[in-house]
Formats: sequence, structure tokens, C-alpha cells
Amino acid sequence: MKQIILFFYGVFLLSCSQHQPDLNPLEMVLSSDNSKIKKVMDSVDRYQVQIRYTQIDRKNDTIIFTDYDFQVNDSMYFYPASTVKFPTAVLALERLNQTDTLSLQTNYYIEGDTIESTVARDLSEIFAISDNLANNRLVELLGQDVINATLKNKGIAPVRIAHRLGSHLDSFKTKPLILYLNDSTTGITTPTINTPPIELKLNQIKKGTGYFKDDVLIKDPFDFSLKNYYPISSQHTLLKRVIFPQNFELWERFDISDNQRQHLLTTMHTVPQKVGYDSKTYYDGYCKFFLYGDTKKDIPVHIEIYNKVGFAYGTLTDCAYIKDTKNDIDFLLTATILVNKDGIFNDDVYEYDEIGIPFLAQLGREIYQQELKRK
Repeated sequence: MKQIILFFYGVFLLSCSQHQPDLNPLEMVLSSDNSKIKKVMDSVDRYQVQIRYTQIDRKNDTIIFTDYDFQVNDSMYFYPASTVKFPTAVLALERLNQTDTLSLQTNYYIEGDTIESTVARDLSEIFAISDNLANNRLVELLGQDVINATLKNKGIAPVRIAHRLGSHLDSFKTKPLILYLNDSTTGITTPTINTPPIELKLNQIKKGTGYFKDDVLIKDPFDFSLKNYYPISSQHTLLKRVIFPQNFELWERFDISDNQRQHLLTTMHTVPQKVGYDSKTYYDGYCKFFLYGDTKKDIPVHIEIYNKVGFAYGTLTDCAYIKDTKNDIDFLLTATILVNKDGIFNDDVYEYDEIGIPFLAQLGREIYQQELKRK
């Protein structure tokens, strides 16, 4: 009898040893032997990588998020580049519901400019090709103070939108929009004066060993303290609110209609060639770094990527909800990486194509493969 008990006890121990808790799935991905991952992870401090990956599970009508982080730290600064266009786009839709004379299809132009646009067209250009002018027009509509205060009131923090994007003359005063109300009349929005930004006190707010200004090399670290600030945690939270609003309290959601939200989601995952851009210049992966950023192949119809990328000053960032309708899987992924080997900013010598985009593409593929195997 004693031998039988010992036998079953041994079987129990063996069974336990074969069913150890699963390793952190993000750690498994980052330990990949794939050269696109390994090259970065072998010198990870140099690349200032931050990643948040969210598994999505469903039980009846409940959606369950499980977040996994790698080096996510709100106090560790990275330049968000064009990812700040995402909150601007969402809040522009809110503004439509607060302005009787403005709709998605209302034609308008910025005072002193000659380009006519609509909010619908601006949203399309922001997500399809990450157009700076389209974003800046919506900043004129909203103002930086409104963007920052609204996000804070909804619990999306920290965040600080301080400036427009691209080549422009920064001003704390927004310009009025001239609206075409019908064939014979126009309307004018009221400009606002916004609060000047205060210097950010964050780790790595000064980067590198030098930078170019007016074609002159300045041998000092580049100071980002007056730039936009939009960390991984805030980006990921905003994406959750847009994709899964039902998971949040009413005060945390955005005041946009179902039709407006559907329009936003459509623009977020529509690739450039579907809205008239040349597919050779603006291939499907042009603004879809995860999975397809390092290839010029078309994205399969069953793969839908709802995202916003940013790339500037050697920093690449993608914030995405990825959905495979054929295999019935979906997940959220936000990541950033700095690729500036020479430590000089504004010299246009960054390893985007050699290191940054291949890393993000492979990161997406590795997580996608894990999702295919996950129950």
C-alpha cells in the first residue's frame, strides 16, 4: 500500500513539473532569436524601447484586458511625433457635436491659407499618410489648452500637446477657420490664446550629443523639454477608449456618435491606396509598422490594423489595435524605439529602415503568432 501511495505521489510531482505557469508572453517574444528582435535586445539601453501589449479575452458580454509591459515608464521621455494626431482627431469629432455650423463634410480653410478641406478629409490624410497640415488645421480648430484639458478630464494622462507639427511658425494663438455654410455665406470660428508650455522635467529629456540648427552643428544634447509629451500609457489608454468604449464609464468616453466613431475606425485602418494615393510611394505598410512595416506587400483583407504611427528625430512609435477576422483574434500593441546611432539630431541620419521598422514589424509578427496559438 505504501508503494502505491509513493507511486501516485511521484506521478503528481511529475505532472506539476510539466505544468509550470506560462512565461510572460512579451518576454518570450523579446527573447526571440530572430535577428530583427535580437539586434535591438542585445543593446536595448541604446534604443530606449518601451512596449505595452494587451491580450483581449471575452466572457459572455465582458471584455477582459491583460496588459504586459516592457520598460514602460511615464518618466522616461520619448518624442511622440505624429502619434499626437490621434487625440487631436478624436477631439475634433467631439467639437463637431458642439458646433452647429460644422460637420464632417463642411468645407473650410484656415485664415491666411489657400487650402480648402473638410474634417473628413483631414482625418483621412492624418491616418493614411500622417499628413502634418491636416493635423495642424484641427489644432487651429481646437487649441492646445482644450486638447490637454479634455484628455485630463477623461483620465487620459499624462499628456501635453504644446505645438503644431512640421515646418511652421509656432504661435500660442490659434487662427480662425472660415466655414462655407452654404453657397452664399460663410462662418468664422473664434481664435483662442493658449498657455505657453512649461519645461518638462523628465528622464532622458535631453538626448544625444549634438544637433543641427540652421545647418550649424551644436555640440550639446538636444533639449525636448518644450516639445509634445504623450507616453505609452496614455497612448494605449486612448486607443482602448476608442476601440472598446463600452468598457469604460460614461465620463471616460468621447462624446462622438456611433456614425462618427465608425467613420474614425474606417479611416484608422484604411490604407493609402484605398483613398487614392500612389501605392508605390505610399504602400500599405507606410503607416502600419507592426507586421507589415518592413514589406511593400499589400496587407491581406482579413488583417485590420487600427493605428497611429509617429516617426521623427530618430524615434519610431506605433499604437495599434490589430484584428484578424479570419482567425478570430485581436490584440492591442504600443511600442516605441529610438534609432540614432551617431547621437546627432536633425541630421536626417537615422536607422529607420535598417533597425527600427524591422524591429517593430517583427515584434508585431511574433505577438501575432503567439495569439494564433493562444486559447
